[in-house]
Amino acid sequence: MVTLKEKNSNRWIGTMSFAQLKFFNEELKEDHGNDQDYRISRATLVALKQRDIAPEITAILEKAMGNDNVLEFYWIKS
Repeated sequence: MVTLKEKNSNRWIGTMSFAQLKFFNEELKEDHGNDQDYRISRATLVALKQRDIAPEITAILEKAMGNDNVLEFYWIKS
């Protein structure tokens, strides 16, 4: 499992499995192999939903995004 945290505040966002993280990495095309942080917009979230991202991950990210249009977060091993 990995823990997701908001980049600026280190606020806990949620967790996902390593398989879900792998899918997420493939869809977002990491900048480099050791990348552990992400910046997604609402448009990106919609696109991920259309590519069958796990509904529980979409819900976590939408909740963390709140009323903002962008979410910056990172993951760590749990």
